[in-house]
Amino acid sequence: MKVPATKIQEEMSKEAKSSYFDLPALDVSVAFPQATPASVFPKCTSDYYQLDDLLTSEEKAVRLKVRECMEKEIAPIMTKYWEKAEFPFEVIPKLGALHISGGTIKGYGCPGLSVTGSAIALAEIARVDASCSTFILVHSSLAMLTIGLLGSEMQRQKYLPSLAELSSISCWGLTEPDYGSDASALRTTATKVEGGWILEGQKRWIGNSTFADVLVIFARNTATNQINGFIVQKDAPGLQSTKIENKIGLRMVQNGDILFKKVFVPDEDRLPGVNSFKDTSKVLAVSRVMVAWMPIGIAMGVYDMCHRYLKERKQFGAPLAAFQLNQQKLVQMLGNIQAMLLVGWRLCKLYESGKMTPGQASLGKSWNTLRARETVSLGRELLGGNGILADFLVAKAFCDLEPIYTFEGTYDINTLVTGREITGLPSFKPAPLRPQSHL
Repeated sequence: MKVPATKIQEEMSKEAKSSYFDLPALDVSVAFPQATPASVFPKCTSDYYQLDDLLTSEEKAVRLKVRECMEKEIAPIMTKYWEKAEFPFEVIPKLGALHISGGTIKGYGCPGLSVTGSAIALAEIARVDASCSTFILVHSSLAMLTIGLLGSEMQRQKYLPSLAELSSISCWGLTEPDYGSDASALRTTATKVEGGWILEGQKRWIGNSTFADVLVIFARNTATNQINGFIVQKDAPGLQSTKIENKIGLRMVQNGDILFKKVFVPDEDRLPGVNSFKDTSKVLAVSRVMVAWMPIGIAMGVYDMCHRYLKERKQFGAPLAAFQLNQQKLVQMLGNIQAMLLVGWRLCKLYESGKMTPGQASLGKSWNTLRARETVSLGRELLGGNGILADFLVAKAFCDLEPIYTFEGTYDINTLVTGREITGLPSFKPAPLRPQSHL
């Protein structure tokens, strides 16, 4: 007589279930011993055209110290935190010790790096983990730079030293639920009152905002209708920041929704250099150069991982690196990276010489993210099934690149900025609809 499946299930003891079903996952090095996971990061093999020859000794030193820290301190833990969508607060002191926060700002405890040096540092962080590079980008190249360029001397002295040490953390709030690409139309308001300002409104997608000590916020002055900037303290009454859940990329970055309900900001914390939306371009010009280097770093890390993996992983009695199709994909990835590196380097030189235009910055960001997308996609193919595991970096990089392709100006918007510059014709708004004839 056949025993019903339900009866068999009932007779299974809890102890037997536990011993079979509740075992922890095998360590990836045991489950798949043929290839080394990204927790032991591969050496850099992607500088095929020897970009190092174009760097100063100081820039080379920055690259090496950041690379060593990321490979030693971040690579072993990044997959765990990425999977949990939690930020690794334990690494903040280690990132602070690199003395790269504040980037190009001179004085106030900031490193005073060249634009190239700051970009190289960000790329080296992104090579191992894009979430950590985004954390530094927001904190350093947006919030700190805004205070450095557009703040008062008192504000610079008050805020920059602790931010440079990463003993306090900042975020930068421009984007709103209804205004992303059309950020100049933002609705958050600032109303003048005795001794300060009252902020009302909402921001969205603000990185670091759930734990930032200092929030740099942009709002519309209700008297002038112009955009002003403000420094808001995290404990300000009426301020609320909550984490955006369910992201598929940059999962370690704590992006937040911020609500302002009659938040008072004293006069001393209004940024005097922000009197219109155009003033934000002084910051965005630098940050867009930095963002153009993040896909360079991501692509470098993916190439390095694939280069090692193809030599370790064997199929049909030979390493995957011995097969022609795999070599072709690897070379295509490598060629993309060399071109991206040279575009990024030239962009830095143009900025440092005062010659860079907004269109050039936008082309660098849009083109580099497009090429990185192709590079990471090829890497996903090369790793086969392991290409969907965060343990081997490529799947994680594949997802992390998607928000970078979009933030700091989407690919499409950045191409329109460049298009406007080379043609003299703006095309951001659709042509007005013609009235329909009623025949």
